[in-house]
Amino acid sequence: THSGQAVPEDLVKGQRFAFISGRPKLLGSPFAFRRHGACGMELSDLLPHLATVADDTTLVRSVQTDNVNHTPAQLLFGTGHQLAGRPSLGAWTTYGLGAETADLPAFVLLSSGKLSGISMLHGAGFLPSVYQGVTFQAGATPIFHLSDPPGVTRADREATVRAINAVNAVRLTDVADPEIATRIAQYEVAFRMQAAAPELVDFSQESRATLDQYGVEPGKPSLATNLLLARRMVERGVRFVQLRDGDWDHHGAIATNLKAKCADVDRPLAALVSDLKQRGLLDETLVIWAGEFGRTPMAQGDGRDHHKEAFTVWMAGGGLRGGLSYGATDELGYRVVEDAVHVHDLQATILHLLGLDHERLTFRYQGREFRLTDVHGRVVHDLLA
Repeated sequence: THSGQAVPEDLVKGQRFAFISGRPKLLGSPFAFRRHGACGMELSDLLPHLATVADDTTLVRSVQTDNVNHTPAQLLFGTGHQLAGRPSLGAWTTYGLGAETADLPAFVLLSSGKLSGISMLHGAGFLPSVYQGVTFQAGATPIFHLSDPPGVTRADREATVRAINAVNAVRLTDVADPEIATRIAQYEVAFRMQAAAPELVDFSQESRATLDQYGVEPGKPSLATNLLLARRMVERGVRFVQLRDGDWDHHGAIATNLKAKCADVDRPLAALVSDLKQRGLLDETLVIWAGEFGRTPMAQGDGRDHHKEAFTVWMAGGGLRGGLSYGATDELGYRVVEDAVHVHDLQATILHLLGLDHERLTFRYQGREFRLTDVHGRVVHDLLA
């Protein structure tokens, strides 16, 4: 009912945006919203598959952050601080929980879409580098240099790794540098991955029904392929899988761009929830779909600008209350009016769901104790099952 009207001046006075200025006009959604599931969760018609798993998912509709620019907002969401150099959420998680498998990395990064990414989002920061994420490439060869070179046998490679690690072990004894211990561990994992990784990425083990459920086309890089691969990783003990998907920054042509991107994510993400549940893994696997901020309820041409005051994060499994829509904004979707959840609160809650206390998960660096949530954050107990 407000679409096309100038935004109320009191909302934007003194506020900072990435691109828009003055008093832009409000832009209502061109897409309908309907209620789904026994919980009555309100979802866009662009997400028909996710609508079928509404009772297993959780919407946090009152998330707030501190910056309207991509890099600092991504860093705050992913590392707890707007400046580079802090450990990522995945690094903190593997530091706190350790690895569950010796044959694959504990923390893996998968990417799809067009990305101008920053590596700090899967980096270890000042933690030992053994905790940083390992990138798997999109496409038919997700891990480079995995095969032995021509003329080199498996036994030759093993002997080489053992010899290198023996030299590294001597150096470790001499200087006690934890990065040497990391190097030893990485050589060993890489060697074991030569046997484990081909089986991991072999989708011929998946039924045609499962491939169709996710919308996977074998050999074609996509978010759907990465989500199915993420499920296979979780089954094999990978502790933390981070998926990045590009092309969500819709400053223009939002009606067509958003429709296309929602089509990319809707089917495979719903399939992941259903698949994990069917395999008895959903209760012990936390799934999160989020961006670093929201989009303005005001128009920027035929798109929307960055918005830090209120946005939604979608979650499922891992001890959450399924079917819950938590928090609320004003009728324009501009400001949170009920149950605000700062990014630090979300991080504290994520760690809690993973069995970690965000106030006790610390690392001493340069004379002080650091943590993901810095000196902030509270666990949002209302989100817990």
